[in-house]
Amino acid sequence: MAQRCPRSKPLGPARLARHRFFIMESGWASVLADPRRDVHGVLWDLALSDVRTLDAYEEIRTGLYKKIMQPVLRGGGASARALVYIGGSARAGAAQPGYMEQVIAAARTWSLPETYVRDLQAFVPTGLRASEPQTWVAPDGSAQSVKVRPRFASPLDKGRA
Repeated sequence: MAQRCPRSKPLGPARLARHRFFIMESGWASVLADPRRDVHGVLWDLALSDVRTLDAYEEIRTGLYKKIMQPVLRGGGASARALVYIGGSARAGAAQPGYMEQVIAAARTWSLPETYVRDLQAFVPTGLRASEPQTWVAPDGSAQSVKVRPRFASPLDKGRA
């Protein structure tokens, strides 16, 4: 996000209540309404000048994602309205190779709840070699190397972490 939207600033962890994480048939992440679950992520102060770039990256024109406004909860229970990119399809699929490792590494970097990080691990496709190096972009824009160690079987980059 920091590389794609250089004028935008991270505000820190936030939680989208009553939704759950899933992987669309395209292999990318989205959320679905679920009254018993929450999705954790990072809230950004999105600069207006970065919106067009982010829309193009999320393929708004092709329908891969669409934008909605949703309330999110920040630390201490404060709420905010957030622009959320949600998948244009609710059909589940398998993650693109290396994608979930990037999502999980970013979740750890932002200190998202460990129970949530463990839930994300269920979306790591089987068959990846533990020694295969993966890279992702940290919040400060630096490239990071991540060792892949798949642990769970599941049905799920373009660098979408």
